[in-house]
Amino acid sequence: MKRIFTSIFFIFSFITLVAQPEATTTDRNPTSIPDLELPGANAKDEIVRHTAYTLSYNKTYHVANWVAYELTAEETVSVVNRNNKFVPDPLLTCCTISNADYQGAGYDRGHLAPAGDMSFSTETMKESFYLSNMAPQNPGFNRGIWKKLEEQVRQWAVEDKAVYVVTGTILTKGLPTIGPDEITVPALFYKVILDYSAPEIKAIGFILPNEGSQEPLQHYAVSVDSVEKITGTDFFYQLPGDQERIIESTVDLSKWSWTSSSTHSSGKK
Repeated sequence: MKRIFTSIFFIFSFITLVAQPEATTTDRNPTSIPDLELPGANAKDEIVRHTAYTLSYNKTYHVANWVAYELTAEETVSVVNRNNKFVPDPLLTCCTISNADYQGAGYDRGHLAPAGDMSFSTETMKESFYLSNMAPQNPGFNRGIWKKLEEQVRQWAVEDKAVYVVTGTILTKGLPTIGPDEITVPALFYKVILDYSAPEIKAIGFILPNEGSQEPLQHYAVSVDSVEKITGTDFFYQLPGDQERIIESTVDLSKWSWTSSSTHSSGKK
């Protein structure tokens, strides 16, 4: 365990967490790009498409690499209540996951695609509770700063009309596992968000340790390029080359609004 947290320290030392202003912008206007939210996929992982999100499931670590979806302002309006029915994913063929894996392990079944982003229909709410969309999360993390980040992303979807969201795990050898199916406990989680709408195209990433935190969300903000370096995943690769290079290379915190709740995280639900 000591080695794992030493690795986390070096990872955070490698990535510059101080936000930098964007150097420039492109003149190219946003265009319609189907499945823009989907990262480049690894052929050895299983890709599963649900109604409102797509996931890449890692057969080695028994947890999703990422989930990706577009979140519109209209979809942030809840029309169904949270159902809390955690069930196996009927479309996942590679692996077995059950609630028994989490029983007595001391970790929450933490959503990657949040239930709050999927509450616009009965079907999407149901699918948000598939166990393939879960990862073991420290309760203080899941109910604290992770929840704050989810709420912040929904606010951005309202303000910018729509955002593209990719949420995932950072998986390395030597991490602990839980349950009979040996579900890996990630030491780090990430989100990358793209606002691909006029007048200002922008993107931002976050890398957070799987533990409670009192730090503001801005403390964990990084460029999308930084997340790509640590995960090996190519995000928003369908963007025109000049846009992708500029958007992903830096992050300007002043271009994003921040709710008052995002500046503090209590660690309590």
